[in-house]
Amino acid sequence: MKESIHREITPLNEDDCFLVFDRERSLFTFPVHFHPEYEINFIANAQGGRRVVGDHIEEIDEYELVMVGPNLYHGWENYRNTGKQLLHEITIQFPKDIFEGPLMGKNILKPIRDLLQNAARGIAFSKETAKQAEPRLHNLTQKRGFDSFLEFQSLLYDLSISRNQKLLTNISFQHYSDFHNSERIEKIYNHVKANFNKKIMLEEAAQMLNMSVVSFSRLIKQRTGKSFIEFINEIRLGHATRLLIETNKSVSEICYECGFNNISNFNRTFKRKQGCTPSEFRVNFNGVKTVF
Repeated sequence: MKESIHREITPLNEDDCFLVFDRERSLFTFPVHFHPEYEINFIANAQGGRRVVGDHIEEIDEYELVMVGPNLYHGWENYRNTGKQLLHEITIQFPKDIFEGPLMGKNILKPIRDLLQNAARGIAFSKETAKQAEPRLHNLTQKRGFDSFLEFQSLLYDLSISRNQKLLTNISFQHYSDFHNSERIEKIYNHVKANFNKKIMLEEAAQMLNMSVVSFSRLIKQRTGKSFIEFINEIRLGHATRLLIETNKSVSEICYECGFNNISNFNRTFKRKQGCTPSEFRVNFNGVKTVF
């Protein structure tokens, strides 16, 4: 399965608290993937489908509510679901640093702390919890501003104290490490993030760390599992996905705005990473889309 698992480029940026997708579709179309953000996924009317989280695979019922932690493989497959009725999916994604800091050490937030920790193995909530959460998730897509964040926190707390939670992966399951795991990589990441729409030279990046091109390339590969150009393109694609979702800009406009030098290269790189073309990606995310 490993060859078919890819890293999703989410449209969240560092200033966002969380993102909500609310959509209906006939069948699951997104492959098994992972990303550095937490995710809560609610699904209704997809009985016969199959959940894949880490090394766990299970057929799902008519109500599904799952939370996964950063970089944990996850996805839903059609399996025995025929698509005769529209499935309803509400997805929340939020960055892992949103609840970091001294406040999270307070006793009153221990349930949320435990929830986030357990999400590293994937959590399946009970059918009762899923049904109770459905109207609140609907409501969350309609709220704006600080009210939305308060409701989001309240939802997390209620999930954290809900009964009959089930951890999904084996404790020994190893998942991808984040690429923010080195001060030197962090320095390069910040440089690329600030200049992703320009031409970034390998030699200049190596010079920033006082390294030879060969040593720098080896460091990037060891720490991220990617070549330097793949590292750059991943950041560019993060901006591209956001523009595809939030704007009506053409694919061509987005291509050049995100630093790609031609549309063919953009389409090819996007499909290799996302499993679909930019146009198909935009169609897949039709529905209610809100970023806070």
